[in-house]
Amino acid sequence: MPPATPELISPRSPRVVAARRLAKRNFRGKERLFLAEGPQAVREAAGHLAGGAATLVELFATLEAAERYADIVGAARDAGARVHLAAEQVIADISTTVTPQGLVGVCRFLDTPFEEVLAARPRLVALLANVRDPGNAGTVLRCADAAGAEAVVLTDASVDVYNPKAVRASVGSLFHLPVAVGVPVEHAVDGLRAAGVRVLAADGAGDRDLDDELDKGTMGGPTAWIFGNEAWGLPEETRALTDAVVRVPIHGKAESLNLATAAAVCLYASARAQRAAGGCRSVTGN
Repeated sequence: MPPATPELISPRSPRVVAARRLAKRNFRGKERLFLAEGPQAVREAAGHLAGGAATLVELFATLEAAERYADIVGAARDAGARVHLAAEQVIADISTTVTPQGLVGVCRFLDTPFEEVLAARPRLVALLANVRDPGNAGTVLRCADAAGAEAVVLTDASVDVYNPKAVRASVGSLFHLPVAVGVPVEHAVDGLRAAGVRVLAADGAGDRDLDDELDKGTMGGPTAWIFGNEAWGLPEETRALTDAVVRVPIHGKAESLNLATAAAVCLYASARAQRAAGGCRSVTGN
């Protein structure tokens, strides 16, 4: 049972100040730590290992949250994380959300070297090139996880995947699959192609239609999808690096699809084609 009063009551506590600083990218990079907020993210972090070490190193919890999510707090302790029972004001001070859920974890960086991604011979990869919105980045990561992708790669010009908004938008998927960061787009394309992966650019102005590619049976092999910037898409020099530029067909009157929706359509199209090609993939995990 938790004590009647929290141990951390002041936002000026050194532990609280150190955690709050992780909302800023420069401090995250210096400490190689990031924040995971809410029960879903903390649960996934508590069960995750990065480089053989527990990813979750510290947990701040209100008394109410510690009681409600006793299993998560227990898992955090089992993982070796320091658990602090904190006043609601302390949690609100650390949290980057308007309505905190009472749990905030401090986690080690967990990105995977790009060379390890290639060595695993992935069959489905999402590559984010110049994606700047953290919510979009996290949502694409979630889509990639749901579609059964083996990795997500963010180029050196893309948003920080450890931005609190990106972590929240991934809804725990950040802890489920390898994520490589800071990879130059040319290096990413060359490496994937050398690993036998077909590289496709998703672009509304593409000269190939996704439906046609599926009908022709060209989508069953290892595939990486490149998704570009939310406002201006992929530059010509990036499209020129790829094996094909593919558009998602618009059958109704919508002007376009947003980034995350287009990513979900493309990734699921590849996942289904790969299953049909050889029974090599199941997005249900069976």
